[in-house]
Amino acid sequence: MDISVLSNVGSQYIKNAAMENDQLTVKDKGFDSLLQSAMGLVNEASDLQNQAEEAEVQFMLGYATNTHDLNAIQEKADIALNYTIAVRDRMVEAYKEIMNMQI
Repeated sequence: MDISVLSNVGSQYIKNAAMENDQLTVKDKGFDSLLQSAMGLVNEASDLQNQAEEAEVQFMLGYATNTHDLNAIQEKADIALNYTIAVRDRMVEAYKEIMNMQI
């Protein structure tokens, strides 16, 4: 899957996305609130992965026969996981850059 469009993900982009989803209020502009928002993304990606696994099991047991729904659930979980990985990579990169700053 091509995630090249995520190359411009930065902390301001994450803050704006969190504010749009009401996960970050205007008064919360600290790193802690940003980290909590990112942890919310991780939890959401985990929930989507669990839903995809459950849908696969239901399909294998014969309880679900619609492959389109199964594919949609799997794709949604895959996109969430790739986005979460991209955010994590950017946060680690920002942390390393801050640690290399000279005071």
